Amino acid sequence: MSHRLLAVHAHPDDESSKGAATYAHYVHEGAQVLVVSCTGGERGDVQNPHLAELAMAERDIAGLRRREMANARAVVGFDHAWLGFEDSGLPEEGEAIPPQCFALTPLEISAAPLVKIIREFRPQVMLTYDEAGGYPHPDHVRTHELSMYAMEAAADPTRYPEAGPAWQIQKVYYDRIFNGPRANAMYDALQAKDPESPLLEQLDGMRAWMRDRPDLATTHVEVGAFFNQRDDALRAHASQVSPDSSFFFWPNDLQREAWPWEDYQLAHSLVETDLPETDLFAGIASNEENDK
Repeated sequence: MSHRLLAVHAHPDDESSKGAATYAHYVHEGAQVLVVSCTGGERGDVQNPHLAELAMAERDIAGLRRREMANARAVVGFDHAWLGFEDSGLPEEGEAIPPQCFALTPLEISAAPLVKIIREFRPQVMLTYDEAGGYPHPDHVRTHELSMYAMEAAADPTRYPEAGPAWQIQKVYYDRIFNGPRANAMYDALQAKDPESPLLEQLDGMRAWMRDRPDLATTHVEVGAFFNQRDDALRAHASQVSPDSSFFFWPNDLQREAWPWEDYQLAHSLVETDLPETDLFAGIASNEENDK
């Protein structure tokens, strides 16, 4: 099997909170998985008050986040590339985005390294964020814009000719892992099993947060066997995630029972497939077959 999956993310740690179990599943199946980080997360704040490497975070947050990414990569087994752009930060309302950051870099410039990656790696499937970035961080919104721009450019032999032969990505998915049906299913399963659990209040808060978000998922990939790897990868980003975070970490046995999937929205496809899907590569031949 020579299926190839490209996941384009804004910052180191995004790949572990948004798809790590999926990447581990496809690596296990023999696919090649490449994660691209558009920025180095240089303007990220320390989110873990118990961080053992706090001194390094205060001195060299970019260096620490590179180390954390290497640890997450080792846990899951994906390949990884940095685009090398500067984190835009998350400005307060009315605050300007820093000059020369990723969100302000013209697309024709920021697309060049991603087009080269696409043409060299030749993925059939790309994962990215929707038009709103999943949430309104300027780097997440820009990641969507860049992903779609580079996908189109990579398929056009007249654009970026120095980046190698043109390559057409066949399917694009948006991340829909945090969704209402998932939160509802986990809440109902936990309530049936342990109606006095203190986690119910936290899960109910998550349900409320997602209540008005439409369920747009078209594709449910069963990856429950890889939830432990997902969690270990996310904990590898220790500066960004507290190890006891109630937002990310739920009992994996409960999740496998209630919702053993990671969920995506098919946003663009050049192949025929029936929805809902259970496989990101549904309808796609391997690269060996495509090359015949």
